[in-house]
Amino acid sequence: MKALAFDAIATAVQARFPAVLVQKADNGQMALRVPKASIVDVAHFLRTDAQLAFDGLSDLTAFDTLKYPSTPPQDDICVVYVLFSYTHRHKVLLKVHAERAACDVPTVSGEWPAALYFEREVWDLFGVRFVGHPSLRRIMTPDDWEGHPLRKDYLYPATYNGVAHLRDGQHFEAAPPRSGGPL
Repeated sequence: MKALAFDAIATAVQARFPAVLVQKADNGQMALRVPKASIVDVAHFLRTDAQLAFDGLSDLTAFDTLKYPSTPPQDDICVVYVLFSYTHRHKVLLKVHAERAACDVPTVSGEWPAALYFEREVWDLFGVRFVGHPSLRRIMTPDDWEGHPLRKDYLYPATYNGVAHLRDGQHFEAAPPRSGGPL
């Protein structure tokens, strides 16, 4: 069987899940916008349907829509799933929007075990809580870090464990000292 075009994939998904919408980004990239309550069911369908057979989760990431140029303005964190079928050689992007105040999305780790690590990274950096995740904990920042640094409204701490952070436009007056002398 040959790879399906995006339109054929979208038609198959929308026939089963009418609430799923087709979105076209400014760069022409097509995606399916899935309601967060439906993501597990849609993921299961995409993985197990013989015609679709999305057996690979290539990536799971997110972006913050705050300050993002859109009409109407949004205040969500958008979780993006990149799926690939090794059987049929086609791909699809899924987008799930989570409200900033109640930033949670069901885990898809039951469908693709690779999601365990992707979801930990998105939780750590964007603050999306993946409901049902068996070990949701920080993976990129220290365990005692406060907040989620890739959110647009994140205020970076002035210090961490007594060490000052440099801000945009700041620099060291001289090179920082190195142990063992100059290189």
